[in-house]
Amino acid sequence: MSVKLLLAAASFSFASAFTPTTSIIQNHHNSHRLQKQSQFFMVQGQGDSYKTVFVAGGSKGVGRLVVDKLLEEGHKVVALVRSDEALSELSSLEDVTAIKGDAMEYKDVEGAMDGCDAAISTLGGGSGAGEDGKWVDYVGNNNVIEAAGILGVTRVVLVTSIGCGSSKEATPPSVYEVLKNVLIQKEKAENVLIKYYTNMNWTIIRPGGLVSDTPTGKAILTEDTMAIGSIRRGDVADLVVRTLSSKNTQKKILSAVDPSIQSSANPDGKSAEAFALA
Repeated sequence: MSVKLLLAAASFSFASAFTPTTSIIQNHHNSHRLQKQSQFFMVQGQGDSYKTVFVAGGSKGVGRLVVDKLLEEGHKVVALVRSDEALSELSSLEDVTAIKGDAMEYKDVEGAMDGCDAAISTLGGGSGAGEDGKWVDYVGNNNVIEAAGILGVTRVVLVTSIGCGSSKEATPPSVYEVLKNVLIQKEKAENVLIKYYTNMNWTIIRPGGLVSDTPTGKAILTEDTMAIGSIRRGDVADLVVRTLSSKNTQKKILSAVDPSIQSSANPDGKSAEAFALA
């Protein structure tokens, strides 16, 4: 490993809001090495058939709807869940393998993902940090990303939020201030994917304000980093699953909003150019 990479890894660790565990740092190093060894097996293009998809966050919210959408499209699903209730509910569905575990534990994630062709993470939800000060928005998503790299999983779709990274300026200051802590953690997970997994076929989707209501079918993805607005959870799930096998979303960061919904975050109704999925 080059000195340059070691310095980059050290810089990233120092910038973290908490000191990562030794295993997390080591996994970054191992992942980089294994990626170089397994590039032949990594799918660089998209449009491939991902038969078995790992879903983190699949027990509720957008993640639960993603599971349903994947099944509708003929995929098999492996879902990592924490509760016995979620385990029972998802296990009752045909073509779903529910595995009890904790996304905060790397080995749980790796064990559940082993054998899958793609991974989707919707982990988060603003529940805050645990008693140990760690956030699932970073640690859980980081575990999913690292496990994919170690296992040679060909495809990763990470769902974060508008307000992360290049979309920070799109968020009204008062809204950003309320969500700042969780957005920072999600952005850290994005940066792991962007900086360390250059050989991976990934897409980041940043939804606007989530609404629990009947999907409109009018939501869009856009590369416009100033896009802001609301979106129904079902529409996010639909866009995520469509993105999974899209041919033109490799290494794309896309915001997801619904221009048909009025939003207090976008009182002027500013429009954004839709990104056409191929």
